[in-house]
Amino acid sequence: MLRNTIFALVLGISGAGVLIALGVWQMQRLAWKEAIIAEAAGMIAADPIPLPAAPDPTQDRYRVVSVLGSFTGQEAHVLTSTREMGPGFLVIAAYETDDGRRILIDRGFVPETEKTTPRPARAVAVEGNLNWPDDVTSSTPAYDTGRAIWYGRDVPGIAAILGTEPILIIAKSDTGDAIMPQPVTTAGFRNDHFSYAVTWFGLAAVWLGMTVFLLWRIRTRTD
Repeated sequence: MLRNTIFALVLGISGAGVLIALGVWQMQRLAWKEAIIAEAAGMIAADPIPLPAAPDPTQDRYRVVSVLGSFTGQEAHVLTSTREMGPGFLVIAAYETDDGRRILIDRGFVPETEKTTPRPARAVAVEGNLNWPDDVTSSTPAYDTGRAIWYGRDVPGIAAILGTEPILIIAKSDTGDAIMPQPVTTAGFRNDHFSYAVTWFGLAAVWLGMTVFLLWRIRTRTD
């Protein structure tokens, strides 16, 4: 009986300890993610500054900038969808600033039927957030040259085709031509760490309950 009791106690305490440690780790991850989201929210809501000469993907992600210049009429179209309007495309447009730089502007969403609608060159002041989107992965299909469709915002690839710097500004407001802006928000940040922590702590409670039951069974068998 004593050996079985000790084994059950060791198994129960060690198993619960591991599960509790995982729960604590997820709570630490929760604090880390909340700090990232708070920093991003502050950056997104900040006052605009002129476009930096060499934006940094780490330091300048989500930074609000304003530029003066013109759309050139050249575009790339990224397949996407919205809950309200269904499938369509993000319009990534070439933009030439008044000081001669060529960059990319994510103007927003158009329905599928509006992909080939002419959007001629014109002068527009743009305010938006610098971003280096991570929606291109190893499983993302390559650019469809026949249909002129991108399956993710491949900034270097689009920049190479449109002849711009690999710099993307996501417009905060309407840039015209019936394009629905898709401004940067923190809504897309995944933060499931609290639910993961609750799951691990719940499993630890179940494990301890099973341990208590096992100890009771060991005791009743020897009575």
